[in-house]
Order: sequence, then C-alpha cells, then structure tokens
Amino acid sequence: MKILGVTGCPTGIAHTFMAEKALKEAAKELGCEIKVETNGAIGVENALTAKDIQEADAIIVACDKNVDMERFNGRPVIDVSVTEGINHAKELIQKCIDKKVPIRKGNVKISNYNQGEKVSFGRQIYKHLMNGVSHMLPLVVAGGVLTAISFLWGIYSFDPTSPQYNVIAATIKEVGGYSMNLMVPVLTAFIAQSIAGRPGMLAGFVAGMIASATGSGFIGGIIGGFAGGYFTQFVVNLLRNLPRQLEGLKSIFIVPIITVLVVGVGMILLGGPCSMLNESMMSFLEGMQKSSPVILGLIIGCMSAFDMGGPVNKAAYVTGTMLLAQGNYLFMAGVSAACITPPLIIALAATFKKDRFTEEDRTAGLINYVLGCTHITEGAIPFAAKNPLKVIPVLMAGSSISAIATYIMKVEVPAPHGGFLILGLVNKPLIWITCILLGSAIGAVLYVLVTPKVEVAIAGQDVGVVNDVEKNEIKHDSQKNDLYKENTVCMNLKSKTKQDVINEMVELLDKNGILNNKNEFKKEILEREELSSTGFGNGIAIPHAKTSAVKIPRVAVGISKDGFDFDSVDGNKANLIFMIAAGDDDNDLHLKTLSHLAQNLMDDEFVKEILNSKSKKEIVQLLSR
Repeated sequence: MKILGVTGCPTGIAHTFMAEKALKEAAKELGCEIKVETNGAIGVENALTAKDIQEADAIIVACDKNVDMERFNGRPVIDVSVTEGINHAKELIQKCIDKKVPIRKGNVKISNYNQGEKVSFGRQIYKHLMNGVSHMLPLVVAGGVLTAISFLWGIYSFDPTSPQYNVIAATIKEVGGYSMNLMVPVLTAFIAQSIAGRPGMLAGFVAGMIASATGSGFIGGIIGGFAGGYFTQFVVNLLRNLPRQLEGLKSIFIVPIITVLVVGVGMILLGGPCSMLNESMMSFLEGMQKSSPVILGLIIGCMSAFDMGGPVNKAAYVTGTMLLAQGNYLFMAGVSAACITPPLIIALAATFKKDRFTEEDRTAGLINYVLGCTHITEGAIPFAAKNPLKVIPVLMAGSSISAIATYIMKVEVPAPHGGFLILGLVNKPLIWITCILLGSAIGAVLYVLVTPKVEVAIAGQDVGVVNDVEKNEIKHDSQKNDLYKENTVCMNLKSKTKQDVINEMVELLDKNGILNNKNEFKKEILEREELSSTGFGNGIAIPHAKTSAVKIPRVAVGISKDGFDFDSVDGNKANLIFMIAAGDDDNDLHLKTLSHLAQNLMDDEFVKEILNSKSKKEIVQLLSR
C-alpha cells in the first residue's frame, strides 16, 4: 500500500519533522510504503509530484499551516492537525489500510481522522492565523537579533548625537529595524493569502501597512488580515461568472482595486479604536511587569508550557515579539525563559534519575539539553504526551518559576529567539541562566515525584515496576515465541486452488486446537480476501483474520513446491502461505506479526531458506529467531 503524507507547523522547526518521523515509523511498522512532504522553515522538501498523488492509495495531511489542498481533489484524504500526526500516526495509517478514508471533493476537508467531517470554523481561523505567524516569525527573529547585536556597541550606538555612536552598529540596527517593521504587514498579508490565495495577499499587505502606520499594531493587523481575506474571497466569488475573456481584467484590475479600496478605507476608519486597544493592552502588560511580576510570570509560564509550540504558546511568544518591537525587552526575557525550561526539566530528570526513563527515552531526554539551550520547547512534547495529566502541570510549574524569577530580577533579552546562543546580548546573563536553572531544577524534582520507576525484567527476574509500554512489549515477545509451532506447519500442501488452500490451512489450525469455531474463522478469512487478495506476489500469500473464533494466537505455515493459485498481485502462483489467526484482544500482536512477516518476506534469501528447509523444526526456528 502506498501512502502519502504532508506535514507542517507554524514555525517549521520541530512539529513538522516530528510528525514526519511518526508517520514513517507507523507506516514501517504496519508494512506500508510512505512518502512525506515537509513544509518546514526552509521551505517544502520531498515535494509530492502529480504522479505520486495519482498512484497513492491515501493521503494524510497533518498540518497547522496552509498548504495546497486542491491538488488532492478526488483522492482519499485525511486532514488533521500536526499534533494528531505526532500522537495518532498509527491510527491514521491503519485507517488508510482499512480503506476508511473519505474522498476529497472540491473545497471539502476532513478534519477528524475518525469521521468525515468538514473543517470547523474555529480550526479554519486558527490555520489562517498560523499561516501569517509562520511567515512573520523569520522576519521577527532576524530583525530582533540584528537589533540586539547592534547594542554590543552600546545601547545608544545608533544615535549620532551620542558618544556611543558607531556607524556599523547604526547600520545593523537600521537593517534590523526594516525587518521588524515588516512584521505586521507580512502577518496581515499571509493571513489574507491563506483565506483567498494570491488575490487576498494584495489587500492584506495594504491593510498591514495601514495597521503599522496608524499604530493599530498586531491587533489591527489580525483584523485586517481576516477582513482582507474574506472580503477578497467574497468579491472573487461574486465575479466568478464573468466571461472568460475578462479573466485578465478581473485579476489585475477589478479585484485589486475593489478589495484594496474597501479594506484600506475600513482599516483607516478602524485605525483609531484599534490603536487605543493595542496601546491599552501593551500598557497593561508593561504595568504588570512592575506591579505584579509574579502573576505575569505565572501566566506566561503556564501559556508557554501548556502546548509547547502550539497556539497558546504562540500567543505568549507573539505578544513578546510585539513588545520587543516597541523596545520592551523585559517581557521577552520571561517568555524566552519559560520556553527554554520544559526541555531542560526533562534533560535534568534524565540525567539524575535514570530509573524514570527507558534507555531509549533517556537518550532522547539528554538531547533536550541542546534543544532547551537553543529555545526549542518542542523537545519536551514526547514526554508530556506519555502522561499529560501529570507531566504538563509540572512543566507549567517549572516554566512559571523561571519566568517569575526573570521578571523579579528585571532581566532584559533584546532578541526573540536563540536561547543561550544570545547570552552576549542579555543585560544580566548569569542571573538569567540562574533563573532558568531554578525553574528547571524544581520542575525536574516534581517530574521525578509524579512519574513511576521504569524497570524491565532482566534474565527472568522481576526488577521493580514495569511500565505499560514495556509490559506490552514483553507480552508481545512471549506471544511471538508461541506463534510458530511444528504442529501447525505443513511441508507439502496438496491443494491447488485458493479456496482449497484456505480450507486446508483452516483444518490444520482447527485440528490442533487453535480455533473455537472454524466456520466463523473461515468466514472472516474469506471476507478479508473479498476486500483485496492477500496474495502479495513473490510466491507468498498471507491471509489473516482477527476474531473471537480464535482460541490461541498462531501463524500456520504451508509450503507447496509446485505452487497454487491465490489471486496474487503479480499473477504468479504462490509457494508459501502464512495464515495468521488472532483473537479479538490481540490487535497489536496481529498488526505487528503481519508487519514483521511482510518485511522479512521481502528478503529473497530468507524466503529461499524457508522453501529449502528440511524439517518443520527448521522452519519454526527460522521464523522465531
């Protein structure tokens, strides 16, 4: 089965590639071929071609930013958030395998992988907003860091009348200023572009420029983006029935003039009220820095660690960047500290309390030192996802302590990103590090207190507590050893047709006590074959069923030197059949067995070893190793 994936998150740094990895690992586990297009910070990579889309059995779009969906019209498409792609990759792949994916028609989107529903209005708003934010952030980071670098020559090094004046510093700050000044226009333009495409971008840019000029700030920019996008969409739909001969006139003359005029006039009229609202909000936040640093730090810490890169986190971050553009470096210091803390909590816990982590998780936990120090909060997500009700409050508490300490100590951070890489730009670097480590250390202690020990059984001895994931793995390993037995191996099948071979294999399972009801089991096998033949080609067939008619999980093996017909995809006869019998409660075992068999049997040498085996015992040893 061939599946395509598309992943993308607002920043294009972590979630995009975490979803890509999760989908690839799930596809590999379930025996599917997958190609994933990533919409990251550096652009589109591994782009899907028209041929890819045409040949795909299903397409999974796990994005929180706008991507071209029209190319998937007429194809089976699942459209979910990037978080769903990370946390539910296996369910999404299984849905594709089960052929339960709705066909995309026109502008209809599927928002839930369990149901074929239209995208909710709230999710549409969020995706449009995040499209603007994702295009704005690189400008903010570049402009903020360049402005901060100019301060290395002195805080007034850009002022020709100051003794600190330096022409190089002044030039760098000027360039950074231009980048920062584009922040609101780009935000507004790409919100509108997400709604109405390229025509919407024109009105969006104008609305953004007016928002900047009138002091409306990002509040006015957001309003202008949505107003420009939806009004442009309305105008385009209104003019849809114009003769095709007027298409050029419509796109470069009628639509731009109408949309720019109406949206522009509206933004000028809204400029005063939006400016007052923006200034009031900024003044309120600045006032909290002085009067209520504890409350402000608590709010920022909880927002930053609640969804770690999601919309709540982004709300705090974007507010910090807006204040940064107005010269407020105190607010951003708390936001950065709160974003750096969660991965450091995980890293410290993995360092000093190894018994709370599996070996694989501990390695991933230590990598969080690098992620945390470079302001990548998303490194803590996999650990929070395993126990969200306990771990997320711990991360929020640690981030809040870091932010509160930063505000109390009046640390200033003039750059919006970079973590400890920008320490040279911080007014109190050692104090800032201490504030972050304080929150991280307390968070690590709390993490250890709320998470149980994770120990595995070694050499048959029970060593403490085994977590649920490892219990499932141990259970699977023990079951796997019982899947292949000599009494359910046939070295010389007599049947030559598909129906007869299935009957012979079912009888083999039944007479050895594997089945409760052979007729019910055979019915399940045949119903599965009606969906599509399990004759996979290369001389192999793997019929399978999961039903209460199975008493003991087992894989029956049959060999035919002359071959038998099994409706194989390559049209050739099959020589090997593996009939998987799994009970209702053996879903994980069923899927893993099917996946492992499919992968191993792609190895021609392995298949030859089975066909050339001299005894049933040798076959069982080959399959069980």
